[in-house]
Amino acid sequence: MYQTMKPWKRDIHDSAEAKWFLSKVQDEFRGGKINIENTYRLLEKLNIQCNFAHVKHIFKDNDRQKLGRITIEEFRAIYRCIVHREEIIEIFNTYSENRKILSEKNLAEFLTQEQYILEKKDHSTSKAIIEKYEPIDEVKKDCKMSFEGFVRYMSSPECLLFKEECKKVYQDMNQPLNHYFISSSHNTYLISDQLVGPSDLWGYVSALVKGCRCLEIDCWDGAQNEPVVYHGYTLTSKLMFKTVIQAIKKYAFMALKFKILVKNKKIGTLLETRQRKGSDKHGQAAEWDEDVTEPDDQEEVMREPETRDIFLLRIQKEKEEEFPKLSRSGPFTRREIRKKKIALALSDLVIYTKAERFRSFQYSRLYQEFNETNSIGESRARKLSKLRAHEFIFHTRTFITRVYPRSTRADSSNFNPQEFWNVGCQMVALNFQTPGLPMDLQNGKFLDNGGSGYILKPYFLRDTTLSFNPSGEVGEGHPITLTIRLISGIQLPVSLFSNKANTLVIIEVYGVPNDHIKQQTHVIKKNAFSPRWNETFTFVIQVPELALIRFVVETQSLIAGNEFLGQYTLPVLCMNKEIAEPEIDSTAF
Repeated sequence: MYQTMKPWKRDIHDSAEAKWFLSKVQDEFRGGKINIENTYRLLEKLNIQCNFAHVKHIFKDNDRQKLGRITIEEFRAIYRCIVHREEIIEIFNTYSENRKILSEKNLAEFLTQEQYILEKKDHSTSKAIIEKYEPIDEVKKDCKMSFEGFVRYMSSPECLLFKEECKKVYQDMNQPLNHYFISSSHNTYLISDQLVGPSDLWGYVSALVKGCRCLEIDCWDGAQNEPVVYHGYTLTSKLMFKTVIQAIKKYAFMALKFKILVKNKKIGTLLETRQRKGSDKHGQAAEWDEDVTEPDDQEEVMREPETRDIFLLRIQKEKEEEFPKLSRSGPFTRREIRKKKIALALSDLVIYTKAERFRSFQYSRLYQEFNETNSIGESRARKLSKLRAHEFIFHTRTFITRVYPRSTRADSSNFNPQEFWNVGCQMVALNFQTPGLPMDLQNGKFLDNGGSGYILKPYFLRDTTLSFNPSGEVGEGHPITLTIRLISGIQLPVSLFSNKANTLVIIEVYGVPNDHIKQQTHVIKKNAFSPRWNETFTFVIQVPELALIRFVVETQSLIAGNEFLGQYTLPVLCMNKEIAEPEIDSTAF
């Protein structure tokens, strides 16, 4: 009885699928054939994500009469070409008993073996997935899943590479501010170069919607006592300060805690600020001493990186010697002071993030207050990270440290932020208007923790008793072996004139120096629509807590060099252990 019923069931399921398809599309063909625009709209109606350029090429291949209009059968061929991907069919057939339908049990086996998301005996998740994604009512009523349902599930957000739990704020958000990496921008108002380009509110809006939490507002005196924002002493255009504040008010709290910390120079002490609370400070300004002394570049004397033991000996020596703790003059260098004015009302807004000039790590240990922050130029920070890594990390465990691009980056180019995250720098400020690898890493890193713009630093960058060194052979992290099977791509970006690109994928890991590695697939010739690589790559990652993984898709060109098609970057520890699809971003370039 069982054997004779099985083929009959297949026919029923084939018939149900055909009836479902016909019911969804037949109205569109009542007037005859349809053109390319209506074909694209009908695919969208069927919840099929597709690239118009690819649809155009497939339409042309299936338009047998070459009149720009197709029949219902030609549309079905286009639909199957886009939806019925061979690699998905192979996975489906592996778990389907009859290659037509997945039962609840079959789907549960797939979810357990491939997606790692449930126990073998738990079928409730299978039932929920069938209910959500199965489009054919007859099949859904039987608590089964057709290939149509399976492919919709596989293309859903539930099967993306990025972990669902990392899309929410899940980290402890009650630790000291210096325990977090903070998404930070440089000269946020600029949308082009640093010298003559325009300033625009869009710089603030676009940074905020990307989750940026540290904005830069360079405020200067303007006409008629109206402050303006621009890159001082340059030819960049000016913005009214009040319009900048209005834009920030509108977009700043699309994520987070409805609080703003002002980072700026400050007059006097916190106690004096408290005593002025409630008083009228309108129009009042006061002088403050700006220290313009050349920094005490002790690190320039060094030629080799300092070991942890030598650093600890210096710390011990500091404790044994007597330094003038109550005075900032100290036994360092002769100070050069300039008098400057600051609005008292602005100064009193500065509480937890007082900007203090960075002199040296030793000076900060002896004299820097808990609420004072430092900004260090890219070049000096790089030198310090290489020669004084232990001391740099010791510093960032206590004080908020910002790194900003060197002044010679007039074109608004960026540095690689990873090297400064490796030593615990909280605010690594980038030019958000400039796409490329640095901003790919920035955007990828801050996808974590719900895109809130705050990421809790790994414990070894917070705990002062640990001896982490990013350049060391063995770190404080928990090494992992990551194996990736790169199966295929679908509808990679192409021109409107051809989809016959020679495609390849590069997989890169960024983190501590020993984890930085790059591997790539072979080239698939003349196929950007559905290239299949089916290659496996293995990465041994020593410090996964700091590691990012980047997938780059390129087209091979022997004459002009490879052309970038798109990329996707995310933290290694935010990857799902399953058959999943990265969201390739091709709009950044």
